[in-house]
Amino acid sequence: GCVASLYILSVLRAGAESMMAAPAAAGRPPLVVVGHRGKGMNALASPDERLREVKENTVRSFNDAARVAGVGYVEFDVQVTKDGCPIVFHDNFIYTEQDGKISGKRVTDLPLDEFLSYGPQKDQDKVGRPLLRKLKDGRTLMWDVRSDEPLCTLREAFEGVDARVGFNVELKFDDDLDYQEEELAGVLQAILKVVFEHAKDRPVIFSSFQPDAAQLMRKLQDQYPVYFLTVGGTQIHADARRNSLEEAVRLCRAGGLQGIVSEARAVFRHPSAVARVKESDLSLLTYGQLNNVPEAVYMQHLMGVDGVIVDLVQEIAEAVSEFAAVVAPEPSPEEGQAGRLGPDRAAPAKKTPNFSQREISFLLRLIPELVQ
Repeated sequence: GCVASLYILSVLRAGAESMMAAPAAAGRPPLVVVGHRGKGMNALASPDERLREVKENTVRSFNDAARVAGVGYVEFDVQVTKDGCPIVFHDNFIYTEQDGKISGKRVTDLPLDEFLSYGPQKDQDKVGRPLLRKLKDGRTLMWDVRSDEPLCTLREAFEGVDARVGFNVELKFDDDLDYQEEELAGVLQAILKVVFEHAKDRPVIFSSFQPDAAQLMRKLQDQYPVYFLTVGGTQIHADARRNSLEEAVRLCRAGGLQGIVSEARAVFRHPSAVARVKESDLSLLTYGQLNNVPEAVYMQHLMGVDGVIVDLVQEIAEAVSEFAAVVAPEPSPEEGQAGRLGPDRAAPAKKTPNFSQREISFLLRLIPELVQ
C-alpha cells in the first residue's frame, strides 16, 4: 500500500536524479554485454526453454555466445580440483545417480579425471556418469539440455574458445566455508598459471564474491583487473564487506581493485551508489534476472553502468545495439574494438538523452521487482 508507493516514488526520483547526474548515455562507451556462463545459465525447472538450450560453462556455450554480435565477454566459474587443476563449474557439489540412489560430492574434493567423468564424454567410446543438479528448492533433477556438452577445464576454455571474446573468470568459493590465506593462495596460483600460459592477447577480468580472494588476486598479479562481486544488500551475509555497494567501494579502494559486479536490483534500489562507484574510478558491471529485461538494461546504461552479465545473450545484445544506435555518437575509426572494458577508451562528445515515454513505461515495469 502506502509504504510501497512512497518507496517506489523515492526509487523513481533517485533514479531520475542519478541519471541526470551521471554522464549522459550518449557520451558513454557502448554497454558491454557479457554472456552468463556462456550463452546463459541452465535453469532446469524454468518454463523458458532458452535457459536449457546448451549446457552452461562449456566450450560450446562460450563459442555460441562469442558468435553473437556485440558480445564482449563470457563469464564463467572456476574452481580447482583436489589434484590442482582449474576447472569450469558453477555449483559447489556435483550429483549423479546409481542404482536409483542420488549422491553428491564436493567438486573441489574430486581429482580431475573423476570430475570429467560426469556427463557426456569427449571420447565417444566412453559413457559418462549421469549428471544431475540440485536446485535451490532442494529438488535434484537430471541435467537435461538440448545441446549437452562435456565439462571442461580452464585450459580447454582458453584453447577452444574464439580468441576475440574476453573471459570474466569468477573465482568460485563456497560461502559456507572459511578459507585460510594459504589455501586461497594455492587455488589462485593454480588458476594464474593457466591464465599466464594460455591467455595470450585475450582480455581477462577476474571477479569473486570472496573478499579475501579478490584482494589476494590483486596482490598476486597486476596484469588483469580484479572486480569484487556483491549482492549489494539484496541478501545479508555474516561478512559485512559483502552487504552493500558502499562496502564494496570501500573494499575496492582499500585493495586497489578495479571494479564491482553487483546484483542489478541493488543498483535500482540504491541508484545514488552508482555515482559513488564512478567517483572512485571503478568500473561497474551487473548480473541477475533483471538483466534479461531489455528495458532494465537500457535504464542501467542511462544510470552509468558499464556492462551487463546476461542469460538471454542474443536478445539483450540485439536490444543493446538498438539503443546504442539511438543514443551513441558514431565511433571514430581509430577508436578501439567495441565491447571492451579498458583504460584506453576515448570519451566521445557528450549529448543529453531526453527521457521518453518508453523509459517511463519500463520504470513502471520494474516496480514489482523493486518492492520485493
